[in-house]
Amino acid sequence: MDDRRILEKDDAEPRLHVRRIADEFLRGFESVADLPRPAVSIFGSARVDDHHPAYRAAREVGRGFAEAGFVVVTGGGPGVMEAANRGAREGGGHSVGFNIALPHEQASNPYLDVDVTFRHFYVRKTMFVKVAEGFVIFPGGFGTLDELFEALTLIQTGKILDFPVVLFGSEYWAGLLDWIRERLLDDGMISPEDAELLVVTDDPAEAVETVVACFDRRCAEAPASSAVKADAQ
Repeated sequence: MDDRRILEKDDAEPRLHVRRIADEFLRGFESVADLPRPAVSIFGSARVDDHHPAYRAAREVGRGFAEAGFVVVTGGGPGVMEAANRGAREGGGHSVGFNIALPHEQASNPYLDVDVTFRHFYVRKTMFVKVAEGFVIFPGGFGTLDELFEALTLIQTGKILDFPVVLFGSEYWAGLLDWIRERLLDDGMISPEDAELLVVTDDPAEAVETVVACFDRRCAEAPASSAVKADAQ
């Protein structure tokens, strides 16, 4: 795998890796440029089946975004990703998967209109932010948490503006939110406003409305506001 070789201490081909990464960024930017707007990125576990509450909710959220005119972007795999893409397809919307090449291949789900596979996680993560007006994050594991904290870091540091992050499933996220408030905030590791960056809901309609309303407010503001977000990305 390219990423593994890049991280090896005795890597003998740094220039070759840089060229490959640059080429993949260019391909990613071209893929994003060709997509309709607006879009939302939806994340969650690949390990849930269609009987799981998270799958059912993600399917409803995907359908809601499609009906609101949003492109639905996921990691392109099974579980929550499949559910959101499936809902988008059922809602008559555009369904996109940004997959990742792994040693144990993650197959693309069958509900994609656009399927792009990346070799490098950091290129893929950039595209999730580049294309989206916000994130909706369902229960998941390390990969889901990676996307969550990537978004929070970019917002906190001003790299992206007016970017809602919605956590779906209040019970699932309760322990993490308590830790953020009781450890990070109380110990002064983050500011009070940082602790308010997340919206938590158990309502698919609220998850959709949170992102759509933020997009609508920004569109109603001066054109310069949208330009700031585009430049920051």
